[in-house]
Amino acid sequence: QVQIVESGGGLVQPGGSLRLSCAASGSTFSIGFIDWYRQAPGKQREWVAGINRGGSTSYADSVKGRFTISGDNAKNTVYLQMNLLKPEDTAVYYCKSSSYAGLAIWGQGTQVTVSS
Repeated sequence: QVQIVESGGGLVQPGGSLRLSCAASGSTFSIGFIDWYRQAPGKQREWVAGINRGGSTSYADSVKGRFTISGDNAKNTVYLQMNLLKPEDTAVYYCKSSSYAGLAIWGQGTQVTVSS
């Protein structure tokens, strides 16, 4: 079984930066993909960015050019570097691991608030 723990959220001013971490433990050898999602109040959860075990990345149009997803296999951790943050980036950010068999494990989420 895989366990996922997110960290790094907080309050930041518009234009600022945050780095979120997604630490995996347990049967990490089974993980094929890690994705970040976010859910703002009153809205549906939306996909933000993803990375596969080979290091290929993809991004939602709304964050492309501002967010960067990266992985450290030695630490079993995936990062989401968020720059040029906007108030509309305010949300709870969730990390999801997926095995090649399609088993998905979600973390508990970390709050990001962008406000002056």
